[in-house]
Amino acid sequence: MARVREPRPLAGVSALQRSLNANAPRKAISSSRTRQTPTPIILFTIAGLIVVALTFGGGGVRYGLANLVVQLAALGLLAFYQNAFFAFWKDAPIALRMLVAVSIAVPLLHLIPLPETVWTGLPGRALAAEARASVGALGWAPATLDSARTMVALSGLIAPLAVLAIGWSIRRDRLFLIGWVVAAFGLITLLIGIGQVSSPEAVTSFYPENPMRGVLFGTFANRNSTGLFLVCALTFAALLPAPRPHPIVIPARLAVCILLIIAIVLTRSRTALALALLPILMGCAQFAAAHFLGRSQAVSSPKNGLILGGTALAAVALIAGIVALAPGRLGDTLERFDSDGDPRSYIWEDATYASSRYWPLGSGMGTFDEVFQVDESLENMTQRRAGRAHNDYIEVAIEAGLPGLVVIAGWLALLGWMTLRAARSPQRWTAWSGSVILLAIALQSITDYPLRNQSMLAVGALALLMLARCSEPSASAQDHTR
Repeated sequence: MARVREPRPLAGVSALQRSLNANAPRKAISSSRTRQTPTPIILFTIAGLIVVALTFGGGGVRYGLANLVVQLAALGLLAFYQNAFFAFWKDAPIALRMLVAVSIAVPLLHLIPLPETVWTGLPGRALAAEARASVGALGWAPATLDSARTMVALSGLIAPLAVLAIGWSIRRDRLFLIGWVVAAFGLITLLIGIGQVSSPEAVTSFYPENPMRGVLFGTFANRNSTGLFLVCALTFAALLPAPRPHPIVIPARLAVCILLIIAIVLTRSRTALALALLPILMGCAQFAAAHFLGRSQAVSSPKNGLILGGTALAAVALIAGIVALAPGRLGDTLERFDSDGDPRSYIWEDATYASSRYWPLGSGMGTFDEVFQVDESLENMTQRRAGRAHNDYIEVAIEAGLPGLVVIAGWLALLGWMTLRAARSPQRWTAWSGSVILLAIALQSITDYPLRNQSMLAVGALALLMLARCSEPSASAQDHTR
């Protein structure tokens, strides 16, 4: 039987197919995020930026040169990793991109010059218009009542934007490594705080003008910020996966958590002590899910069970020893829960009234300290200036008005949705560590101003990055290509 010869494809068609096959993978690679710097390099870069922020950025607006160090480092990284920056604006969820853009736009719009007839008609500008008229300075002016303060508020967003945008190119199963860097810095904070607590002259304090003695401040100027940062470090230490599995992981994790709890007590911050319950409860929930619901075999052997039981007994003995040997430190912290006459309540009363003066557009981001004195009542005045509203929601209502409160509501809604979505993610506990930190920041904002320094802005951005990236139910194309 004669063999039937299969028809040969046309030369032009065959050449076209070879060309398409050769170009397809190259095109896919060129259009993917693999053009970015490899994940380990960006990971070390973001970890380094956060360490710089924690070292220099804990003083708040009063320490402009130290904040400038953090912002210049962030600007340098944004310029060097511009491809990663633009990839974030292309690939991140649209709701996240919109909220980031609006958060930047709020202070930016306050700086746009407006005609005299426009800005003088804004709520609360009558006194400013009279002052300018008295020196012949009427004319075009921005909506904010203090351009320099608003510019400082805008520049404060550079570091968290760099952490979020550049960090978006990191594989989500590697993000937890940066969290362990934050936990390690928490232990460094404890070491610094030992000198601050034990030295009567506070010679190791980064901000020696602070008159409080025997209190752990670390690298922060505000002990509440120090306590909140330590809560963040405790959250990462309690919830993040270990870099490598090992029988010593559970005892080491427990020891780190105990040391961080001791550091929180030494700050004498009531809010930090209360917020520490969040990671403690979540850590217990994770342990229960892993060891009592059959999801891990870590305690299946008698040896590991003995290690775990011995570690737990050692932890109880250590905590009991701390209470017995240093009851004053813990007692002072607990006594502050019963203190009456907190001056913050009087500030809130006057600040709430001040918000109505500039409603609904606000006085300009960062201007609280400049405008609050107009509405501070005589019976509530003291020898010290309020400086802050000690309630960031009221302060935002004064500075950004209704747009600022809408942005906060949008962030809370997005964070809640991502937290619920994380239940289906393989990295759920990494995502929930970000949720716990952001919840702690939101709760402390009721009685303080945690996001008014570069350090906590950077840590908050890291928590947001972990939540947003690790709440995805399945691995993204980026994770497969790296």
